[in-house]
Amino acid sequence: MTTATADGRHRRSQESRQRIIDAILELVTEGVLEPTAEQVSDRAGLAMRTVFRHFKDMDSLYREISRRMYARVQAVFEDGIEADTWQATLHNFIDRRARVYEELMPIRVSADAMRHRSAFLQKDHRRFIDLARDVLRRVLPDEVAKHKVCFEALDALFSFEMWIRLRRDQQLSAAAARRLVHHGADALLAAADNGNSN
Repeated sequence: MTTATADGRHRRSQESRQRIIDAILELVTEGVLEPTAEQVSDRAGLAMRTVFRHFKDMDSLYREISRRMYARVQAVFEDGIEADTWQATLHNFIDRRARVYEELMPIRVSADAMRHRSAFLQKDHRRFIDLARDVLRRVLPDEVAKHKVCFEALDALFSFEMWIRLRRDQQLSAAAARRLVHHGADALLAAADNGNSN
């Protein structure tokens, strides 16, 4: 086999892999909570055997998508949120989370629907929660981060689960949901300052 032939096969393989990933992301974004291998194959325009050649099962496909999404979340959570005061940094953090939550909400809802039968998705869910809590601790001053009730309430308020509830169950617009989270954070911090939380 010539180098050119090998390079061509590698390029085609990478293109097929990307088409598969794009297909599942499109399906999920369109509201297909649990795409099947057949749906992915049809959307990608590839044979089923090609899908399974690249991803031995659906869990391995979710793993690849999750890897990319986690990198996106990590970059958005951690990059350039610092401001002149920690309070301003916290509000930058809220805005940054709202943007990434809105972008990834269809994927998260789909992952939630499939998590009960996927050990990987269960582990990945825990990893996401740990990342979110770690970033929140770094945004807050020590005295607030160590205030257990305040920290746990802020963590719940800023959670992906809360964002999904506000957007889907309470049917708020993204802008209204973001305002509510900002208001809730201010109220929790004021209560902590006044000694109303234990």
